[in-house]
Amino acid sequence: MTQDRVPKLKPATKSVERLKGKIRDLFRKARGRNIERFIKEDLNPLLRGWIDYFKLSEVKVVFEELDGWIRRKLRCVYWRQWKRPRTRLKKLIARGLKPEHAEQSYSNGRGPWWNSGKLHMVAAFSNRYFDQDLELISLLTRVQRKAKAG
Repeated sequence: MTQDRVPKLKPATKSVERLKGKIRDLFRKARGRNIERFIKEDLNPLLRGWIDYFKLSEVKVVFEELDGWIRRKLRCVYWRQWKRPRTRLKKLIARGLKPEHAEQSYSNGRGPWWNSGKLHMVAAFSNRYFDQDLELISLLTRVQRKAKAG
């Protein structure tokens, strides 16, 4: 360690992996359910408890990555719930995608995880949609809010 560097607190890698495992289990139970209810009843309490435990963390990269991963999992659930290509086309257009962009992506033959990270799903389900409309807890903003308060 150099003289001018100070160690910073961050969640251990094993703790992050344990959280991801719990979230994966929750998502397996969430298939076929209302996403908004799933977020409020199952996902938010888990995230709230985890972030309250790690509220003294100073490294924000871990929380940024987890937030992005959770949102991508939610987009993946949406893609899976829209089983047919025709439904995907209608829903993407209804979510505000231009018809020519929706037509390029609705039946691309790729899987749900690949599609959940691509521009058409990110444009249809923005971060603002998850944070404000569905009231998904953002780990990063909660840590930053606790750092300012403390």
